[in-house]
Amino acid sequence: MDHPVVSREEWLVVRKQHLIKEKELTRLRDELSRQRRDLPWVKVEKRYVFETPSGKETLADLFEGRSQLIVKHFMFGPDWKEGCVGCSFEVDHIDGAPLVHLEHHDVTYVAVSRAPLAEIEAFKKRMGWHFKWVSSYGGDFNYDYCVSFKPDEMANGKVYYNYQMNNFMGEELSGNSVFYKSETGEVFHTYSSYARGGEAGLVAYSYLDMTPKGRNENGPNHNLTDWVRHHDRYDAGGRVDSRGRYEPPKDEECCHHPEKNHS
Repeated sequence: MDHPVVSREEWLVVRKQHLIKEKELTRLRDELSRQRRDLPWVKVEKRYVFETPSGKETLADLFEGRSQLIVKHFMFGPDWKEGCVGCSFEVDHIDGAPLVHLEHHDVTYVAVSRAPLAEIEAFKKRMGWHFKWVSSYGGDFNYDYCVSFKPDEMANGKVYYNYQMNNFMGEELSGNSVFYKSETGEVFHTYSSYARGGEAGLVAYSYLDMTPKGRNENGPNHNLTDWVRHHDRYDAGGRVDSRGRYEPPKDEECCHHPEKNHS
């Protein structure tokens, strides 16, 4: 890399100047988080029911005795054989220690997808994850929270996503939604973020942003699909399309087909 090289003394001058901006960003982030907590809430009136390994559960049941719930809208459609690569990258960051700490601080984390529960369970086992993951198949939850789209919406070529109309990008998109349950059992929707809003949970990006090459996402899609793979596929070749779906190498499809990998 062609980059300026200076003395330690010169480097400290520039580094301290940059530290001032970093501190400004930290204070701005703290203020933005405070404002987020002050946003108004919407009472959830509709009864949502999910298929879970323990049977049918409502949205209120998913809290599991805690007052706060984070829902990961995981891109995994009914006819898919595996979940989205980008969503998998995101939940890799939550499974394990972060999940334990959240659960001991009054927060439950659950992933929700429209795929049938059997497909979810098979992919979850393959990836070695332990967080709770439920199916909204046959219900309105994904549609109401604007991460799945019905045929008539897709046919129009425009869908409502990230709080505005966008060109159709795929039948499933990602996001995170937050809910609160009162002591009387009422459930409120407090927040949702979509698109790049999910980057806040990607610790790998935080580390990459500190490195000389940064995220190094130079095409073809200029995002994580340029390089991220399911964590068991980094040596398998292939590519990820713009919708976040893995495509095996053409000449090795028989060896790396998702259906084969479940066995």
